[in-house]
Amino acid sequence: MNLFQRHRWFIAAGGITLFFAVVSFTAHRGQGLTTFADVIGLVLMLAGGAVTLANTFQRPRQERSFWALMTLAFALWITNQSAWTYWECILQRPVPDPFFYDIILFFHAVPMIAAIAWRPDFVKKQWNIHLSALSFLTLLGWWIFLYAFIVFPHQYVVPNAVTYNRYYDRLYGVENGLLLAALLLAALTSSTGWRRFYLHFLAACTVYAINSQFLDRAAANNTYYSGSPYDIPLIATVSWMTATALASRKWELSTVEFSLDPRWKKVIPQLAMLAILSLPILGLWTALSDDSDPRLRLFRIGAVLCAMVFLGGFAFLRQYFQDQALMSLLRESRQGYDSQMLLQNQLVQKEKLATLGNLVAGAAHDINHPLTAIMSYSEQLWARERLTDEQNALLRKIVNQTQRTRDLVTNLLSFARQAPGEKALVDIGMLLHRATQMLEPRYPSGKILLEIFCEQSLPRVPGNVNQLFQAFAEITENAMDAVLDSGGGQLQISAMRHQGEVVIQFSDSGPGIREPQRVFDPFYTTKPVGKGTGLGLSVVYGVVQDHGGHITCQNKPEGGALFIVRLPVHAVPAIQAAGAAGA
Repeated sequence: MNLFQRHRWFIAAGGITLFFAVVSFTAHRGQGLTTFADVIGLVLMLAGGAVTLANTFQRPRQERSFWALMTLAFALWITNQSAWTYWECILQRPVPDPFFYDIILFFHAVPMIAAIAWRPDFVKKQWNIHLSALSFLTLLGWWIFLYAFIVFPHQYVVPNAVTYNRYYDRLYGVENGLLLAALLLAALTSSTGWRRFYLHFLAACTVYAINSQFLDRAAANNTYYSGSPYDIPLIATVSWMTATALASRKWELSTVEFSLDPRWKKVIPQLAMLAILSLPILGLWTALSDDSDPRLRLFRIGAVLCAMVFLGGFAFLRQYFQDQALMSLLRESRQGYDSQMLLQNQLVQKEKLATLGNLVAGAAHDINHPLTAIMSYSEQLWARERLTDEQNALLRKIVNQTQRTRDLVTNLLSFARQAPGEKALVDIGMLLHRATQMLEPRYPSGKILLEIFCEQSLPRVPGNVNQLFQAFAEITENAMDAVLDSGGGQLQISAMRHQGEVVIQFSDSGPGIREPQRVFDPFYTTKPVGKGTGLGLSVVYGVVQDHGGHITCQNKPEGGALFIVRLPVHAVPAIQAAGAAGA
């Protein structure tokens, strides 16, 4: 893209301004020049409003409120310009002074200030949106009050054109100054495309603010007329803003984290507080020191009372939203703390398993050699016929305990040698049914009511069939032992899809677990000596973690234990799926 194409909108804006300037300096004052100036100004404002309205719907979501406020500002500007055009071009009469639509012109800068204060270049939270909306309403309410307190009494209560124009021009100048200050702060604290945008608007609004002071003086001296050179900066400002709104569509208007100095964050709340505190001061001044017409004093006191009610209501709503934001932050902090504790527990559990695996891998082999010798010598001693019954019984106990120790060593080696293994698509429902069918015959009939529910069209999970089968069998066996120890009961197993996971629940009606937080610790068991090693659920934990899942255990309020296994559902390539199906 060449230089002309990149800056074509600004070149067009400059061309329009130059064309208007030529006409303004060469044409004679009259109805033709007045119509030309009013229509050109109205068309340009309509174009600017159309561009900002289109940006409201076309730009990213975080920018829409900004462009909506800009559209409102152009709409107020258009309304005032339409009134001027109707009065001077259709009625062909001089615009009266005071003019009702001056009120609308005065407030057209308020949405612009609010749009800049909205800062679309910063990421916002939900509660910030509410506070920003209240800031706009507070700003609008404050300027309505100032206009009603300072300007409006001389406009309609006790009309005085000279005093009205003087106060209007001063207050309008202060408003433009606030707009320039907001744009300057935004330009200094933004980056990339937004800084470029703010600088263009700052330059355009500076031209308008300076010209408005000269134009007001010219109007007071009766030297201003529509189409005069005083209108050239207005045309330049509107064209410049429209060109900026069009060109910004190609700029990188990125949104970043809020990085403004903390001291600046307090400016708006402090200004709002000063605005509310100024109301009773102005009311006391009006009641005690204002020596103007009684009608003006009465109107101003009424304006103060109305402003106190409305701005007080905004202050209450702001405090309410701040309280809600604080509660939201507290909830997020609590959730973050819980997540951190859960992650910490998972890391501790993994460290335990890893440390224990390294320990038993080396120790199990050393233990296995003397156990083999003990078993061999015991069998040789048992083969002798000279042993008494008492010696024979003792020897039988030695053999049993040695065999139990060997089984424990075998379990330790199995625990230490856990490997990921090959994974394919696994039917969770089928594994659950196989695990229960294998275990059910081991328990007395009628003692345990077993129910299995699997959601229809349950997606397959990528995993190792043998490892998952052993994990499900271990959880099921523990649950059935617990139910049987309590004299019988119910075991419910369910599997269903939740978002991107398959959730398997094992719910029993047993006595529950004494220490749920320790149930996955190695060697932790509540079973009698000789019945369990305390490694089964530790192995299950490792298997689930290896599959990218998560397992939790808790006691139900009504009694019994609840194990929840979550396994992620991943997209598996078609070739791998076909291979798994063929296997």
